[in-house]
Amino acid sequence: MEEPFLFECEGVQLLGILHSADVPASDLGVVLVVGGPQYRVGSHRQFVLLARDLARAGFPVLRFDYRGMGDSEGEFRDFEEVERDIAAAIDVMADRLPGVRRFVLWGLCDAATANAFYALNDARVIGQVAANPWVRTEEGEAQAFIRHYYLKRVLSKDFWRKVVGLRFDVLGAGRDFLSKLGQSRGRGNGESGQRDQRPLPVRLNEAQTSFNGTTLLLISGQDLTAKEYLNRVGESPAWQKWLASPTVTVHTLEEADHTFSSAAWRDQVAEWTSQWLGRL
Repeated sequence: MEEPFLFECEGVQLLGILHSADVPASDLGVVLVVGGPQYRVGSHRQFVLLARDLARAGFPVLRFDYRGMGDSEGEFRDFEEVERDIAAAIDVMADRLPGVRRFVLWGLCDAATANAFYALNDARVIGQVAANPWVRTEEGEAQAFIRHYYLKRVLSKDFWRKVVGLRFDVLGAGRDFLSKLGQSRGRGNGESGQRDQRPLPVRLNEAQTSFNGTTLLLISGQDLTAKEYLNRVGESPAWQKWLASPTVTVHTLEEADHTFSSAAWRDQVAEWTSQWLGRL
């Protein structure tokens, strides 16, 4: 059963949709937190189908729009300003489903990062599903672009056919490469980190490695956001240790894009999530 309803967060009305399980598998509930603005029939449709799959597997799911997003009221806020929205969603799910006492937060991209920050301060959250977590800085984006885009191009036969056939803008590509190279070495415009003196990757590292619960990490092989995240993990021994610990399960879909947009990828994500929830 799917039930739309309104609930309140600091005087603002939020829209939620509760996907109840016919036969609950346990006392677990899943709160699905959406990421930043995207095409509504894209990743958002994936969340509808994911929620239905998990409910059929016995795990109730609450989908909701935080303040300023979708059909909820209020001014738009970014992922670092939604802690109270997540808390309100957990509260209302607990009220509507008294049998649910433990919660898992499911998030894609910046929602995964928002969940990591929130989970440290709510003992009810015992697990997180983090899909392609967001650690974006100008420097990190440039590093990922150089490592995973330029190298792939230089090694491709098509690239060299264009060069030999004089169908490639060498000067333009060179300027773009040098620009990315400068950004990768920290010579950006200084916009990142204005809210907090510590860079986002440092704060996410701390949040994920300090979490006392369990984490399911889902990685898309063809996603620059995921590659940037893995690059950052590779720079930190503490982060690598956490990733290899028994509390973390990692699944990678090598051909998948950022939102797991094909039916096969979506079904695999749902299966991995259901299996992981069943072990909690």
